[in-house]
Amino acid sequence: MRNMNKIHRHLCLAGLLSLLNTSTGLADETLMVGDFAHGNLSAWEANSFVGTSVYKPYEHALDAVSNASASGLLRKIRVDLNKTPILNWSWMVSRSSLLDKPEHDERSKHGDDYPVRIYIIIDGGWAFWKTHALNYVWSANQPSGTHWQNAFTSNAIMLAVDSGQTAIGSWQQHKRNIRQDLQQYLAIDTDYIDAIAIMSDTDNTGGNTHAAYGNIFFHLAIA
Repeated sequence: MRNMNKIHRHLCLAGLLSLLNTSTGLADETLMVGDFAHGNLSAWEANSFVGTSVYKPYEHALDAVSNASASGLLRKIRVDLNKTPILNWSWMVSRSSLLDKPEHDERSKHGDDYPVRIYIIIDGGWAFWKTHALNYVWSANQPSGTHWQNAFTSNAIMLAVDSGQTAIGSWQQHKRNIRQDLQQYLAIDTDYIDAIAIMSDTDNTGGNTHAAYGNIFFHLAIA
């Protein structure tokens, strides 16, 4: 049952997308997706797979606590990658049992847990098998820059942008060219993405984690 929940998490996001109101990105140079500094969660939809990870505004960020749980927040927003291809975000892991275990194998089904992650989603509509996701994660033991196929579905690729305990307790800033990453890691050339999700999950390992997410936004590429 737990494995089936994981499969649904990665492949059935298309069904979740249909439950949300459509938000279209504006042609501005900056497109705010997650205004967590102001505690604005109005455009985000909660979804639980196993238990409930707790997300709440706290000190100009979004606090995230997971105890053997897997639930996340999803925002359906059509982002034009021709206008705003660069994704910016920050996150911090203050405590996580996932990062304490060198034997934690995130490439396996029993180890598919992360203290923080951001999904970039291309919606397959009713053809849910065509839904794809690129996941930026803080890995327990895969080196930064490493990528691998998700253990539950070939339609999801995991990319470690942070790794291990070295930076635990400090904010990490990231900037990625989404269009280039989708081409490189999923072999998908697209002008748009359809949604973004965040999740701190510990259900497979039965672990716990305490983390925080800063603002998430897109902007124009700078030459």
